[in-house]
Amino acid sequence: MNLVATCDPANARYVMSCNFDNFPKGPEFKQMFDILGDGIFNSDMDLWKNQRITAQGFMRHHHFHQFLLRTIRDKVEMGLMPIIDHAAKHGLVINLEDIFRRFTFDSACILVTGYDPSCLSLELPQVLFSKAVDYFEQAILYRHVRPRSFTKLQKWLNIGQEGKYKKSWKVLDDVLAEYTCQKRKEANKLNQELVSVDGVDLLTSYITEKESTGLICDDKFLRDTALNMIIVAKDTTSTALTWFTWLVSKHPILDNKIIEELE
Repeated sequence: MNLVATCDPANARYVMSCNFDNFPKGPEFKQMFDILGDGIFNSDMDLWKNQRITAQGFMRHHHFHQFLLRTIRDKVEMGLMPIIDHAAKHGLVINLEDIFRRFTFDSACILVTGYDPSCLSLELPQVLFSKAVDYFEQAILYRHVRPRSFTKLQKWLNIGQEGKYKKSWKVLDDVLAEYTCQKRKEANKLNQELVSVDGVDLLTSYITEKESTGLICDDKFLRDTALNMIIVAKDTTSTALTWFTWLVSKHPILDNKIIEELE
């Protein structure tokens, strides 16, 4: 294992912002994260820049902002708060990290694909799509800490983490293919008035605005892009929410300050 870790914001800015072109991910990275295909997480240089510019353009559009606000508000009011209220009312202990992961996964899927996998409910269901994402992320973590020969052996025998990885890949392909197929059908009869009122998800934007992107928006590209976007949104936001809640719990004075600011 050959890793370098840093928590200095200046280092992160140097690598991720100021000098990003000097740090290509390379073929080994893409091989490690092969399930993500040619999405923005795996791409380098011009392909990365083109995807980034396109994604930023869609996310800055007021139609997406409308959809973002409505999606998060609905998920908080009809998903997150009922679970927290139920736990408080019955004196239950809940795993907030798991709750936040479900919240952000549902939100990310809706914002990217327009479909709600409904992970966030009182029953805390085991959703196949969500579990497939968890399994492949876990397998990729193991790829970083185990000898490559061991990973290849597991892959060849279709066992262990690599066996789960292969099954997860099939689940993700099937679900995202279904989402894409439905979105293409919807895009052919898209009601512009409805879009202006309710906003629009990213997958719809890629399909309806493909001529202006300069990208080849075939089914594989849409599958890779959707999966990359869901992964990026899900993990970062749920981790931030979990740490934020923990920090506030360790500094009770912040409770009152936050409530005062909200009021």
